[in-house]
Amino acid sequence: MEDLLTERLSKYAPRQLALDYPEAGVLVPVTDDHRNPEIIFTLRSEHMKTHRGQVAFPGGKRDPEDASLAETALRETHEEIGLPPDQVRLIAPLSQVMSLHRIVVTPYVGLVPVDHPLQANPAEIESIFRVPVSFFLEDKRERTDTLSFQHNTLYVPCYRWERYQIWGLSAVVLVDFLNAVYDAGIDILEPPR
Repeated sequence: MEDLLTERLSKYAPRQLALDYPEAGVLVPVTDDHRNPEIIFTLRSEHMKTHRGQVAFPGGKRDPEDASLAETALRETHEEIGLPPDQVRLIAPLSQVMSLHRIVVTPYVGLVPVDHPLQANPAEIESIFRVPVSFFLEDKRERTDTLSFQHNTLYVPCYRWERYQIWGLSAVVLVDFLNAVYDAGIDILEPPR
């Protein structure tokens, strides 16, 4: 799994947003199961100020003491789901995205042990769940959302996994990952056929 991620992402040129806004770092945690890798997501607590009750990748806003956005992603992941930084093999960044709250988010793909125990921080996270990459590669979207960003229209898939809806910014990051690593061919610039 690590070889695939490293090879594919070494050829990928992530898009950088030249915007002067607050920054955040998130982790796209992929399990090291070679046969059936999974992506780990969180469901944010209903008590959060922003994105409450939404599916998200672990991560958050950069603190002044964070040396980098990768460090932010690892620190926040540890705080939110109990995964220590030394259990994450950071591979590469994906394209930056802008949240609805005008925060520039940099996602980092990280390989994590399939069997490492995870613990949701109840102050921030309601639950943690995993979805096989193979599910997303089938592109069985529940719907396609139309979103506007910088005078562009994006056609973003919404996936349902059990009781969870993966949509919005998380889906944009997910599609970027699937296209970069698996050549999924999911085009968010054109409406689906």
